Amino acid sequence: MTGRLAGKVALITGGAGGCGLAASELFAAEGAKVGIVDLPQSKGEEVARQLREAGHDAIFAPADVSDARQVQSCVEAVTEAFGPITVLMNHAGVLAAAPFLETSEEEWDRIMAVNVNSMFLVSKAVLPGMIGAGGGSVICTSSISAVVGTPMEVLYCTSKGACHMFARALAVEFRDRNIRSNAVCPGFIATAHGLREIDLLTKHGVDVSEEAIASAQGRLCRPDEVARAALFLASDDASFVNGAHLFADNAYTAI
Repeated sequence: MTGRLAGKVALITGGAGGCGLAASELFAAEGAKVGIVDLPQSKGEEVARQLREAGHDAIFAPADVSDARQVQSCVEAVTEAFGPITVLMNHAGVLAAAPFLETSEEEWDRIMAVNVNSMFLVSKAVLPGMIGAGGGSVICTSSISAVVGTPMEVLYCTSKGACHMFARALAVEFRDRNIRSNAVCPGFIATAHGLREIDLLTKHGVDVSEEAIASAQGRLCRPDEVARAALFLASDDASFVNGAHLFADNAYTAI
């Protein structure tokens, strides 16, 4: 590792599993002090302990990121431990795959609370400290579903479309305060979250077979490939990259 995040303090929501876990491990290995934010019942404490045992600075700050009080508490915990947060990865998210007319208002609210409201709450809690520290980088995990509509995923696609524009609008508003904001947008991915999506879509008759995915994007994306895209956006290598949508989809959206 080359220390690309040396001197930075990173907070990663959903940082205990899947692509969030890959980012927690990679960011720590690249020199960042890492605050892992995930649900209390997650493996966040175990992940943080393993990172500390490997010689890295890491803590677990449990929170439901759709709850404003819990968000404020976890941001304060990370800031108290390491200082102002200068890298924020808004990664936490959930999925839904079902016929639109069979989805409930409660499911709509759940998707929006976790995928959209959490970005608002966490970013609003982090940005004052980031501005006070002289600037930083915000990375929002979006998806190919922000720009490609898929059957059975109206709720999920809508939430990721909001994520797409949240990252871009934040970039415009805070550019002059040295804040960069970008989105990383994976295709179908080999995580528990991604495999569950494939299983749900298959049950509803959508062709997401191995052959179909191979035709669309070659193969499933790996969690570390998303983490490396996020690392670039977090690092000073991306010092003039702001308001961008970086697709990690092997040309899925280019075809």
